[in-house]
Amino acid sequence: MESNILYSGNANQIKKIIKTHVRFHNTKAQHIVHDRGLLNGSNILDQLGAFQDGRQMREWLVKNIKGFGYKEASHFLRNIGYLDVAILDRHILKNLVKCGVIESLPKSLTPKKYLEIEEKMKKFADKINIPFPELDLLFWSEETGEIFK
Repeated sequence: MESNILYSGNANQIKKIIKTHVRFHNTKAQHIVHDRGLLNGSNILDQLGAFQDGRQMREWLVKNIKGFGYKEASHFLRNIGYLDVAILDRHILKNLVKCGVIESLPKSLTPKKYLEIEEKMKKFADKINIPFPELDLLFWSEETGEIFK
């Protein structure tokens, strides 16, 4: 049955399932197989339970889950309810430039640069009295015309 392929299938089987739904399906299928082995049957939420906040969880995800950078780890954490991390995609970054929070779009987003921009965004949210996760959503909707992320 297809529903178990993510949990027990090999990379080729997974690739066929995700091919039409995600970019870089070859690499992502390999990452799924690798990361599944890392967890040894435990739930990822069990692994994250040892941490105090989303920022600590994100560090663990980036260091341990193949294919997760800061943006991907932040997406995952926001989707499970941790609102203390920013998803710095191009929509958010463009609006941070427009609002004068950062001078220009970064050519690359190193971990250090990601954390610096995230901190600037948090300070800006405090300054204009908009909750941090809602500022993220406001910027997203401003760029895309959609409220849902």
